[in-house]
Amino acid sequence: MTSLGEFTILLALVVAVFGFLAPILGARRGHQALLSSARNSQKVLAGLLTISVIVLVYAFLTDDFSIEYVASYSSRTTPFFYKITAFWAGQKGSLLLWVWLLSVFGYLTVWQNRHKNQQIMPYVQVVINGTCVFFLTLMVLVTPVFEKLVFPAADGQGLNPLLQNPGMVFHPTTLYLGFVGFTIPFSFALAALITGKLDDDWLISIRRWTIFSWFFLLVGNLLGAQWAYVELGWGGFWAWDPVENASFMPWLTGTAFLHSVMIQEKRGMLKVWNMALIILTFFLTIFGTFITRSGIVSSVHSFGVTTLGPYFFGFMGLTLFVSIYFLFIRLPLLKSKQELDGILSRESSFLLNNLLLVGIAFAVFWGTIFPFISEAVRGVKITVGPPFFNQVIAPLGLGLILVTGICPLISWRRATAKNLLINFSYPFAGAIAASVLFLALGMRNGYGIISFSLSVFVVTTILLEFLRGASARHRLTGESYLTSLFNLTRRNKRRYGGYIIHFGVILMVLGITGVMNFKVEKEASLRQGQTLTFNQYTVRYGGLTSWKEPHRDVVAATLNIYNGGKRVATLKPEKAFHKGQDQPTTEVAILSTFKEDFYAILAGWDDQGTAQFKFLINPLVIWLWIGGGVITLGAIMVMWPDRRRRIKEARK
Repeated sequence: MTSLGEFTILLALVVAVFGFLAPILGARRGHQALLSSARNSQKVLAGLLTISVIVLVYAFLTDDFSIEYVASYSSRTTPFFYKITAFWAGQKGSLLLWVWLLSVFGYLTVWQNRHKNQQIMPYVQVVINGTCVFFLTLMVLVTPVFEKLVFPAADGQGLNPLLQNPGMVFHPTTLYLGFVGFTIPFSFALAALITGKLDDDWLISIRRWTIFSWFFLLVGNLLGAQWAYVELGWGGFWAWDPVENASFMPWLTGTAFLHSVMIQEKRGMLKVWNMALIILTFFLTIFGTFITRSGIVSSVHSFGVTTLGPYFFGFMGLTLFVSIYFLFIRLPLLKSKQELDGILSRESSFLLNNLLLVGIAFAVFWGTIFPFISEAVRGVKITVGPPFFNQVIAPLGLGLILVTGICPLISWRRATAKNLLINFSYPFAGAIAASVLFLALGMRNGYGIISFSLSVFVVTTILLEFLRGASARHRLTGESYLTSLFNLTRRNKRRYGGYIIHFGVILMVLGITGVMNFKVEKEASLRQGQTLTFNQYTVRYGGLTSWKEPHRDVVAATLNIYNGGKRVATLKPEKAFHKGQDQPTTEVAILSTFKEDFYAILAGWDDQGTAQFKFLINPLVIWLWIGGGVITLGAIMVMWPDRRRRIKEARK
């Protein structure tokens, strides 16, 4: 089986090289048989790498410790569930997962475009397969997945205990779906630049791929935040870790692209800007991979020091050079025939939205790479921590929330004073009323008041858009308001699905604002039977219990939680000692409500049974996860195939 895995990866490299060269030769010479063969090679490439994936999973499930990678990330006592997730726990498996997903996406792309985009599709394949060649070359020459140990190990080292969490099934895989997915829009953009076919057809072809990639990148970040929240035992969900930043930056630029591309479709503007955005987004996905696998950062997410850094650096440089070269020579074809008609217009608000998103991405990028620049220049690595990111990004984020509410209500081309008064009177009134209410309730945190008030502003604009649309349809068709609302949303999925996504983002903003501005915490040592009052909660410590499992020993504390004299929960925070690991892991216990989370951490204990705890109250954090669910609903709606469009395309 190991030999089969090695052979399929080597053969996949050969097929990827063919898939890179054949479309170029076929397109230049008009050789249809060669182009057809190149298209078929995508299926072969995906099939070969699927076999490699199956072989590696089989090696984990059968405890094949003759393979170095299996011995490093699994053991005989590793639970079955985590033997599967160990596939992508390390560098080698994650590279295989990356290139396998890209091969599958490449095959799907070729199949989707078998009857269209014939002029640019050969070069789309060139970009996809060129990226596959890079990753497969690493796996063949630098870091072989199926590398054998000289002497097979009797048992493996086991999976990092921090990764033994259900979130590790979904967090890395969704991130990879987002990272790898952005290769497809980039491939179309670069192919359009190479061929000079710069009409809007390539944009239409990548619309769902872009939303798909953006959505899974967001979900990956959310699942990572949720994993950090429940697994790392520090009470937060985002620490501006370099690897967290690496997955956040392409999401920001991808969001900017999704918004600005609407202006190109509607007005034929910002063509150069959109090209630059999709190139930057792809670059940042590779940069994120570089950060994780180069070993230049210290992070719970990274894979340690490796020799891959220079290879990724070279690939990023080559990608930027080729992209900028073709962008430069196609500038005359990308000139817009339209100009901004007024500062007060939807085009201007979308552009401001883009500038804020790219500004946040740049701030995150600068804060992430500054320690490495300072070390290279001065020999001293200066740490850039959360205070820098919070101070710089919080004002930009508030501006972005404001623009999110303005964009839907302002007119295209030029807005009049009357239009502004009609559209914004209710949202602004709602925001001002909310501010007054928060002050009356005793809230004095400036960022909190502004964030919550702007959230009210945005939600009001969204509700107004649904109400106005449903009312207009009701008057036109005579349908009931509920039926009008349903049909309005169904027939305009892209627009109203986008509003639902914006609503989900605002719910996430509520959760982030609550935790960042109103979190309270307390540390305490408690003897068995002792109680502690913390805000409106009373905590009674019931003692410690311990037990053994095949792969770990567990110590848990029993905490009875009372609110208003009534017991509302029994929490059991834990410390787990995994076999073969030096450090214990923390399993927190959380009581979640729509208002707040009561968060309990077992920090330690002594021989007399006295335990040390850290308690936190995290307001509104559940709305972060609920917001992710609402965004999922909106994204599905936006990506859902339009029956009328399918019929229209079939008639062409």
